[in-house]
Amino acid sequence: MADTRRMIEQAYAAFNKRDIDGASALMTEDVNWPKASEGGRVQGEEEIRAYWTRQWREFDGHVEPLAIAVVDGGKVRVRVHQLVKNLQGKVLSDSEVLHVFTMKRGLIAAMELGDQADTTGPTAAFAHRS
Repeated sequence: MADTRRMIEQAYAAFNKRDIDGASALMTEDVNWPKASEGGRVQGEEEIRAYWTRQWREFDGHVEPLAIAVVDGGKVRVRVHQLVKNLQGKVLSDSEVLHVFTMKRGLIAAMELGDQADTTGPTAAFAHRS
């Protein structure tokens, strides 16, 4: 359980440093990930790399885990403080959100936004692009 918490914290730290290789080393090869800024989902390291690269060209997002709860069924619920700015530094969103991770073989296999199984459009944090 402590290893899972530490690994989740490492994943957030890698994301915040824009270290895609460091984050993807903590994920399964076929990891499934939501595209919060675009809607839909991506699968696998290369699709996540392309998505995050696009996202970081438009937004400066920072996520800090506030509470991590390991629950039954290989799930990890993480309450995070999410700060999203445009590249000029204007705050677009400053909120707490829920991320739910599915773990397999000690790695991140999927992430959901809140308790939603899918997101068809951008989340509220990315709705205002200017």
